[in-house]
Amino acid sequence: MSQTSTAPDITRQSQMGTLAVIPWAGEHIEDERDIAFLLAYSLGDVEGGPEVAEAAITAAIEEVGLPLGGTILDIAQVPKAPVKLLVEGGQAVLTMPYLHAACPVPEQWVDAARERGMVYFMFATRPWPEAVPGKPVSEGVLKSFVGDETMLAGSAHCFVPVGSLQG
Repeated sequence: MSQTSTAPDITRQSQMGTLAVIPWAGEHIEDERDIAFLLAYSLGDVEGGPEVAEAAITAAIEEVGLPLGGTILDIAQVPKAPVKLLVEGGQAVLTMPYLHAACPVPEQWVDAARERGMVYFMFATRPWPEAVPGKPVSEGVLKSFVGDETMLAGSAHCFVPVGSLQG
């Protein structure tokens, strides 16, 4: 997919609502080693409601060339990758068109990200208004959202290499 402009569409960005990210780490079923996850989502708090936010996020994800659904894109294999991740000082900084977010990450997350050299990143098109930044999300609530088949099918899935300021 060719992109004619590298600048995000301001109208689309305003229709996405408040964007947030949430990190967690857990054991991967296949190899029983921890894997770091990072989920981006909207609160859906825009005029017109969650449906407007979902449509805007879907369009943005498609515009930057990320696949929606079950396909997992390995960003390390993409020339001029649209998603970058820096992990430094207990923080994860995610940069992509329409989203620049920094969040504190626990030591287990950092260790898993560094050991694997990548993070499993999902950008959900479905808003999640219950997961307000600054308020804790229980493990059960997180599992319920990220385990929902329709949420997974409507999300972009990527392996994003871990970058750092250290050479």
